[in-house]
Amino acid sequence: MSPPTVSPSTLVVSAGRPDRTQGAALNPTLVLSSTFVSQGVPGPDEPMYARNDTPAWHAFEEALGALERCPQPALVLGSGMAAIAAALSLVPPGGRLVLPRHCYQVTLGYAADLTQRSGVRVTLVDIADTDAVLAAVRGSGDDGPADLLWVETPTNPMLEVADLPALVAGAHDAGTLVAVDNTFATPLVQRPFEHGADVVVHSVTKYLAGHSDVVLGAALAADSALHARLHAYRTLHGAIAGPFEVWLALRGLRTLALRVERAQASALELARRLEAHPRVVSVRHPGLPDDPGHTRASRLMDGYGSIIGLRPAGGAAAADALVEAVRLWVPATSLGGVESTLERRRRFATESPTVPEDLLRLSVGIEDVEDLWRDLADALDAL
Repeated sequence: MSPPTVSPSTLVVSAGRPDRTQGAALNPTLVLSSTFVSQGVPGPDEPMYARNDTPAWHAFEEALGALERCPQPALVLGSGMAAIAAALSLVPPGGRLVLPRHCYQVTLGYAADLTQRSGVRVTLVDIADTDAVLAAVRGSGDDGPADLLWVETPTNPMLEVADLPALVAGAHDAGTLVAVDNTFATPLVQRPFEHGADVVVHSVTKYLAGHSDVVLGAALAADSALHARLHAYRTLHGAIAGPFEVWLALRGLRTLALRVERAQASALELARRLEAHPRVVSVRHPGLPDDPGHTRASRLMDGYGSIIGLRPAGGAAAADALVEAVRLWVPATSLGGVESTLERRRRFATESPTVPEDLLRLSVGIEDVEDLWRDLADALDAL
């Protein structure tokens, strides 16, 4: 593993490399095997069957663990939702989960499913309201402290910014675990373990792999016992990743710093211009000085991310018309790829009902910012 003192932008290139010996390959070998030679009782680190473990995962898991400053390697899973499900499995049947009302819609759906199947009690909160979140964590009356506080920061798709250190400290005082979905920020922008988080999850599909060609997830735990529970979940549920997909994700990770730097700079410039456009009602981006999350993001994050929330004048019909009018931006779900995408989030019936009907989520890629602006401006003017 690369020295932990180097910057994250160096770690994305150097972590997870094979040992530096004469004649060794620079990149990890792609191991395409479902089973391994094994006799007797296998040792704890001995590969036996690829549902349990395979060397095909190790380089990526080591690299992501180093990036997140986690003492344990990451656990790669078959999708971002598999990682989220693994983390939410830490809530016992009948337990209590505190969840942002504005978070990934499928996380909300999975939490509702846990309520139906396991009697898990879900409390929805505005994650930017620290006092209200911690009050929900502590509980009242017959409700004891929550078993798990789930944090997205910035949130999907409303881009609210949480006071992560305060939430972690308050939750731990109540005996509550804290899990953070770090997909939007990436470890280059924030590292929740540095603030004391217990679990971090990623949709590797997004920024980490970065090329819209794999579906993967990852979960990390700082504590070895929690790590073991997540590993057992992955093994028992078969929520595993294919070797080639993980190899592609590691290749994508090597350019993460360059992609994030370019996309963040373009997103901030586009947000500034959109804010001044007469056909725009509102813009959400933590980099804007007037954004409600700006002060907190400036204090806690190493950048502002590359997602923009946009509400054009004319309501949902205008938002749909803008999506149809653009030619360079790609109308598509997902985010974090090299290409810029946009979509109206409430086109999904499962999106939170408090998300505005006309909200467009823009994921800024690495194209030339002037080309991206021209395409958006032309589409707005056409409204």
